[in-house]
Amino acid sequence: MGERKNVGIVIVSHSAKVAEGAADMVRQMVGDSVPLAAVGGNADGGLGTDVGAIMGAIGKAWSESGVAILVDLGGAETNSEMAIEMMPETQRDRIVICNAPLVEGAVMAATEASGGSPLAAVRATAEELMGG
Repeated sequence: MGERKNVGIVIVSHSAKVAEGAADMVRQMVGDSVPLAAVGGNADGGLGTDVGAIMGAIGKAWSESGVAILVDLGGAETNSEMAIEMMPETQRDRIVICNAPLVEGAVMAATEASGGSPLAAVRATAEELMGG
């Protein structure tokens, strides 16, 4: 538990290949200092998202510092919100969905997280890409 101090990043896409590709970019650009998980596609392997799979990804990327989620489309955001609500109460307030582009946001969030920044700063850095 002590080794996971950096904010974790979860990538949620309607496409498993998009999610894996975005995660690969993060790993190549940021390294492995940030807990990272990517999930995409529905349970049948088609386009979509799955609440249970998102919960699993949050668990995989969990850090005591929190988790920032990057999503591609509205359904991914809705299912991510549902997944957060189903997580243990002690974790919910340390999980945020970033209003940011999926790939660029994930790279920027991970870069910020790799420096040990708190969850709010990781989210703000990702969301700066939206002009906010």
